Amino acid sequence: MDRQSVRVCGPSAAGVRMSGRRVGCWLSDKKCRRMNLDAFIRFCADHGVEVVKIDLTQPLGPQGPFDIILHKLSDVIVEAEHDSQSQQLLDNFQSYVSAHPDTVLLDPLPAMAKLLDRFVSCRIMSQLNSSLRDWRICSPPCLEVHSGNDLSSIQQAVIRQGLTFPLICKTRVAHGSYSHEMCLLFSAASLADIHPPCVLQSFVNHGAVLYKVFVVGDKHCCVERPSIKNFPSGPCDRKTIFFNSQKVSKPESNSDLTSVDEHMVDPPCPSSDAVAALVKELRAQLGMALFGVDVIINIGTHALTVIDINIFPGYEGMPQFFSSLLSHIQSVLDKHAAAGSHTTGGSSEETVGVCHPRS
Repeated sequence: MDRQSVRVCGPSAAGVRMSGRRVGCWLSDKKCRRMNLDAFIRFCADHGVEVVKIDLTQPLGPQGPFDIILHKLSDVIVEAEHDSQSQQLLDNFQSYVSAHPDTVLLDPLPAMAKLLDRFVSCRIMSQLNSSLRDWRICSPPCLEVHSGNDLSSIQQAVIRQGLTFPLICKTRVAHGSYSHEMCLLFSAASLADIHPPCVLQSFVNHGAVLYKVFVVGDKHCCVERPSIKNFPSGPCDRKTIFFNSQKVSKPESNSDLTSVDEHMVDPPCPSSDAVAALVKELRAQLGMALFGVDVIINIGTHALTVIDINIFPGYEGMPQFFSSLLSHIQSVLDKHAAAGSHTTGGSSEETVGVCHPRS
C-alpha cells in the first residue's frame, strides 16, 4: 500500500439504483455538518432515493414509512443515562422500531451501544491477538480501571496484566468531546493522575503515523494521519501529558506531540491483505457495517496493531463515500427483500444503554 494513496477496497460503487426506496436519517447537527448530509440527500435524489431527516422530538409514525433508517444515536444513548428527555427520545425511537419490524436499522442499536463502552472495545480488540495471529495483527495490553480508590491495587494490576510504560489513559465512554481527552502516563506514581472509570493501554511506538480504516459495508479504505511521536520504553520521571486525540490526529495537526526526529526511519505501510482480513473479522464480530478502526505499525515488530474502534466515523478522506454508502444501503435492502425477514441489516427491539463516564 502506497503511503500517500487512499483507495476504496471492495466491489464497485457505481451503478446505484434504488428508485422508490425511502431512507430515514437521524444524525446530530455536528455529524450532519461533518458528513455534509444535505449533499448526500441531493446525491440520493439524483438516484431516485428519498432521504428524510427524522425529527426525534416529533412522533415518528407520520414521518415514515422508512425502508431503512441511517442513524448515529450515540449522543442520545449516552445522554439518556442522565437526561430524562434524551431517554424519552430513545424510548420513542425504539417503540417505533418495535412497531415496524420491517424497517432496517443501519446499524443495530445494541451493537452500537457496545462500542460506546471502551471496556467492551478492549475485550473485542484483545480477541484479535488469537483470531488474527496468522496475519500478525494484535492489540496492546489493556486494563479496565473501575475505581481509583486504591492506587496501590491499580499499580499492581498494571504489572499483573503485563502493561508497560508509557501508558495511554482513555475514558470508559467512547463518545462525546470528553472521550477525546486522554493522557500519557510515564510511571507508577503518575497513575494518581487518572480519573476512573477508564482504560489503560500500553503505548506502542509507531513513528507518529496513524492509519484510519474507514468501513462501509464490504468496502473500506485506509487513510494516513499524524499521531503521537515515539517515547523511550519503560518508566521515567516525565510528567503526565494531557492531550485531545482529535486535535493530535487531524490531517493538518501541528503539535509538539506529533513532531518526529528527522533521522527516524518511517514504519512500513500496512499490508492491504492484512487490513482486509481485519475488516472482515471485525464486521463479523461487531455485526456492524459503518465503523472505523485506528491502526498503527509497531516500529519494533512491524505488527499491525489495533488501538481503537469507532462508531460511524467522519469518513474524511474516503473517496466515493456517498456512492459507497448508497450502494451498501441498496445491498442491505436487496438482501432484506430476498430473505423476506426483518433480521437482515440488524433491526432490533433490544433496549440499549451505556455507562456514564464519571459513574
